[in-house]
This record gives sequence, structure tokens and C-alpha cells, in this order.
Amino acid sequence: MIKSNLFLGGALLLAASVNGKNIVKPNIVLINIDDLGWTDLSCNGSTYYETPNVDHLKSLGIWFGNAYAGGANSSPSRACMLTGQNAPRHGVYTVNPPDRGDAKKRKLISFPNRKVLPDGIQILPKALKDAGYTTYHIGKWHVTDSPEKCGFDVNIAGNHAGMPHTYFSPYRNPNLKDGEKGEFLTDRLGDEAVNIIKTADNDNPFFLYYATYAVHVPLQAPEYLVKKYEKKKKTKAHSNPVYAALVESMDRNVGKVLDAIEKSGKSDNTLIIFTSDNGGFYNVSKQWPLRAGKGSFYEGGIRIPLIIYMKGKFEHREISDVNVSQLDFFPTLMELAGVHDNELLLDGKSLLPLLENNDKSQFAERPLFWHFPAYLEGGNKETRDKYFRSRPVSVIRKGDWKLIENYEDNSIELYNIKTDIGEKHDLSESNSVKVQELKTALDEWKKNIGAPCNFKLNPDFQEENVK
Repeated sequence: MIKSNLFLGGALLLAASVNGKNIVKPNIVLINIDDLGWTDLSCNGSTYYETPNVDHLKSLGIWFGNAYAGGANSSPSRACMLTGQNAPRHGVYTVNPPDRGDAKKRKLISFPNRKVLPDGIQILPKALKDAGYTTYHIGKWHVTDSPEKCGFDVNIAGNHAGMPHTYFSPYRNPNLKDGEKGEFLTDRLGDEAVNIIKTADNDNPFFLYYATYAVHVPLQAPEYLVKKYEKKKKTKAHSNPVYAALVESMDRNVGKVLDAIEKSGKSDNTLIIFTSDNGGFYNVSKQWPLRAGKGSFYEGGIRIPLIIYMKGKFEHREISDVNVSQLDFFPTLMELAGVHDNELLLDGKSLLPLLENNDKSQFAERPLFWHFPAYLEGGNKETRDKYFRSRPVSVIRKGDWKLIENYEDNSIELYNIKTDIGEKHDLSESNSVKVQELKTALDEWKKNIGAPCNFKLNPDFQEENVK
């Protein structure tokens, strides 16, 4: 790769020569909302929550209706997205520890889980920094102790914490200077992002990872917003006024960031990705018609909102007939940055054929995989049992179909997601041909990636405790 300078739109931008073509490296703004469910947007189903700014972004950009997180909860999904690798490669399967919940109700012994990503692992901000980007992190990190050691030039509020102590200053965050007493964290981080966009050096492209702590617990929001939703008509799925207020404050600050990009004159060369790290928290916000929520490998836990927008380039479309993953971000951004590094081990695919030409040929039957050799407590009416959001499972989604392998009882679940988005009808007994096809593909993937599957029985397990 040969670097050169290219003058465009009044700014001196870094360009790369790739295959004989000059490619202007776009600025990249990756917005990752914490625990925002698939239907927690007013543009995608909610009549209670109000998200006018994200709704507007959806109308401008490309909406992916079948987009998936790399994991069912925060740390593993972020690890997958930022490394471009499935969990068995990096070893972050869940938020530590892997054996959560009552030991007497766990039939199997969980496999070890990495609390943080290993030193030296490939990671997106470092790859972009090496490609000439100035890199900024704002908000929640949760995959190592230090964003700066992973390629960020600037870190605001990021460390290994999975949630804030409080949304109101003083924050008790060692990586964020307190504001005035009572300052609201979501507003503060939005202001920090706006300032970075305003002051970013036009001579170099920038990467901004804006990862809000909202809408994760603790549920806290400005009182005036809470009162607004206390008066608003609720639904069976969405009814918590504090959560609704937190969603609106998140949306308002996303709007500030989008407005800053437009006013800065950088919008023509800025790629925006809006997404969430996993499904919504079931006890607070149901994702109907999707089943279950965060921590589960049913659709409510892993299907996430995804909008990609670049003014004049990636606009005004919806793609809902192919499955995409957050693991696809890394190869997409590498290609946009003109980076072709054969040493990168990436499990996703570049989305550029979809973005540029609506070419779905590489994605129509491309399988997506998950492996979870652990336990996550907190089951509900829509998980397999009331004790665990997930027990040890492996999952494959291919085309219209989804297969779940349950390790405790060696059972298989099979769903046609196109006709049964709520995963209400298990077709494993009536469609043995599809079960065999998907199970064979899943077994081959597990073998090739080295997914740990040889579980040992838990001596503390007492079967009568799970009935």
C-alpha cells in the first residue's frame, strides 16, 4: 500500500493506492448503543419510546433488518466486533464468570472464559491507526483495561467497567473528569463527541468509536423526561418511563453527533455506523415479536439494529433478506481504508458489495455461528427455563433457518426465521433433512475453529432443582 495526499472538498485527506486506484479514506463514526433492543426504536416498532434522530438516520441510510451481534451480551459481542473474530478465537464468551447461577442447577462444567482480550490480538482501532487514522474512544470499552493500549489516541470514559456507577456527576469514573454536580453522563459524552468532530484535524481521517453507556442499567434519567413518559400511553412490551427517558436522551445525543458531522463539512466523507451490542434487557423492554432478550441466543438476544450511512453513497435502502453480522465491520472498514493485510484473521465479510452494488450473492447462504460454553442466570418465560437466560449452546443461522444445539440434553431446536420470527415452532422433528444439513455445518465450524465442546458433568448438579 502506497500512501499519498489527495485534496478534496477543501480538506487534505489521506488516500491509499489500491489496485491502481486512489481511494480517499473516509472518516468513520461507529456508534454502539449499550443494550438497545431491536424494537426499542420508534422507526422499528415502538410506539412508546421516541427516537426521532435515529429514525431520521434510518431514513437517510441503509437499514439491515437481519443484523446480528457476535454475542448475546456486552463483553463478548464487543470483543467479536472489535477483533472481527468469533468467540472461540479470542476466548471471551460471556461477562465473567462463565458459571453464573445456582451450581445445583448447572448440569455441566463451564469452560474457562477470558475476562479481557489477550495482549497483542488484532483489534480494529489499532488496525485503523496503523492505516493513518487518528483514533478516538468515548464511553464504554469493556474488553480490556485500557483503550489506549489498543490503538486509541484519545480515550474518554473507557475502561473495563461494564456500566456506570451512576449517570449523574460525580461519576466515579477514573477516565472521565467529573462535571458539575448533577451533570447527566449521556449528555456529557455526547458533548465530548461533538467537540472531537469539530476539532478533528482535516489533514488526516479520524475514527470515532462513540460507545454510549446508555441504555444499560442503572436506570436513571433526567426527571423532566421521566415525567413525560409517566404521562404517555404504555404498551405491554414497552412501559418503563425511566428506560424510555434514557432512550430519548441517548437519541438526542446521537442527534447532536449527526448534526456536528453535517455542520463540520465532513459529512460527504464520513461513514456512520449505528448499532447496539446485543438485544434488549427482557425485564425492562420486550422485543416482541422476537423471542427473549439480552443473554439469550433466541432472536431477542442477538438480533440488533444496524444502520450504515454515507452521504451521497450509502443511502435510502433497506436490506432485510440476507443475514449480516457485526463481525463484518472489521473487513468492511479495512477495505474502505484501503488496507489489505493478509495477516489479519477475520471471520466476517466486507459489506461493500451490499453497500455499493446491492450484491447479495456472497451473503445469501453465508452461515453465521455462535458458541457459548457457559451459563448466564436470569431466565424468563421466553427462555428454555426460568433459571437461565442461556445454558451451554452452539447456534447456526443460514439463510432462512436457525439451529440451536443444547449441550445439557443434546437436544436440537430448528426454526424457520422467515416464517416464524418469534421462534414459536420447533421444526426439528418434522425436518430432519434441514437438521442434518445445519448440524453438519455447525460441527465442521466447531472443529475448524477449535470450539470447546467436550463438557464434563458438574458434581454439584441436582436434577430435582431444575424441575
